[in-house]
Amino acid sequence: MINPYLPQEAEIVERIEEARDIFTLRLRFTDPAVHRAYSFAPGQFNMLWLPGVGEIPISIVSDPEDEHMYNHTIRGVGRVSNGLRTLRQGDRLGVRGPYGRGWPMQGAVGRDVVIATGGLGCAPAVSMINYVVRRREQFGRLIIMQGIKHSNDLIWRSSYEQWAELPDTQVLLAAGESGPQWPWAQGNIMVLIDRADFDPENCTAMLCGPQGMMVAVTDHLMARGVSDDDIWLSMERNMQCAIGHCGHCQIGAKFVCRDGPVFNYAEIADLLSEPGL
Repeated sequence: MINPYLPQEAEIVERIEEARDIFTLRLRFTDPAVHRAYSFAPGQFNMLWLPGVGEIPISIVSDPEDEHMYNHTIRGVGRVSNGLRTLRQGDRLGVRGPYGRGWPMQGAVGRDVVIATGGLGCAPAVSMINYVVRRREQFGRLIIMQGIKHSNDLIWRSSYEQWAELPDTQVLLAAGESGPQWPWAQGNIMVLIDRADFDPENCTAMLCGPQGMMVAVTDHLMARGVSDDDIWLSMERNMQCAIGHCGHCQIGAKFVCRDGPVFNYAEIADLLSEPGL
């Protein structure tokens, strides 16, 4: 049994520069037995360890059936993430995981899938978008809503354009500030919800991004008739041990690292209204 505290060595197979401060690392464990045994679900995360610098939780954005490698998209905003940013193809780092509860993909089969993200919240959402796209016939309509502060913040623009061409798929984007080449809406994500075409009585909504944004989107979805049991949120907290021991990510009696990071809204609705949580 692998020690959950012990990182395994992984090699950077490919490094992709997504934007000025955002990059993707495509990884593979150096031990073939560890790599063969590794599996994950959309919405789970790994702990990436840079020796001498530190360790951070990062969502997995690749498809679980990609046997060759797994991907992490990272924004360089802190000591560890900026340290990871200096790594190049062939460099090695420590990885432990996967951890947490992912998105309810099996429960969404046969239903419309509504995905709403804000900011770099699109990174964990991409795993479920790709999951639905690769198994398109298993799901109903796919609605992708993404709100960003500035149009320059949008990454994977070509992917959004390709997803918009898929059957029964609606892509809605909005930017608070936009440049001259921005063809989508202006404003925050709230301006998009009334334009979304889905069946509120037969849909699964999956949200990630800032907590205030997710609460506001949830209120709008419920006003359209979506049940709170059909709304799922990916929560962000200061996750350190990743196995529910240290308590840094605790919300009430819930540990985001162990019980989440994906929660059903009905599970945590009362906690979201608590000041300071």
